[in-house]
Amino acid sequence: MTRTKKTSMTARGGRAAVVGALGLAAVTLAAGPAFAKGAVDIAAPRTAHVGEAIAVSAHGGDDSAGFLHQLCLEENGFGEGWHQESCSVAVKGDARVSVQGTAARRGNLQFRAVLYGLTSAHDQHPVRLHASEVVTVAVR
Repeated sequence: MTRTKKTSMTARGGRAAVVGALGLAAVTLAAGPAFAKGAVDIAAPRTAHVGEAIAVSAHGGDDSAGFLHQLCLEENGFGEGWHQESCSVAVKGDARVSVQGTAARRGNLQFRAVLYGLTSAHDQHPVRLHASEVVTVAVR
């Protein structure tokens, strides 16, 4: 015959309280976002005339600690595909970049800004953090 120890009601209640507290802590920690927050904004005119100056500017940042940020403006126009127009220097905090150019022919130009995270000023493998929405400039 084996003996089994009977657990009292207070021991069971204590265990239930500990399990409940751990479950509540896990739910509370899971409810918060586990990613860094950031955003990229871009501004460009809606229309432009052939030969007229087009100014595009962007700014963006991310609250990820330990990263330098670099913001690049990219252009897609006249079937050429996306290519970089200009990039800011690597900075801690918010990055800003602007370009100004002219369109030589009619059509639509698209611009977007992309925020990269770098571990140092000379990082060869930047990490893409955020991208802005695409803005279209109709050249007439």
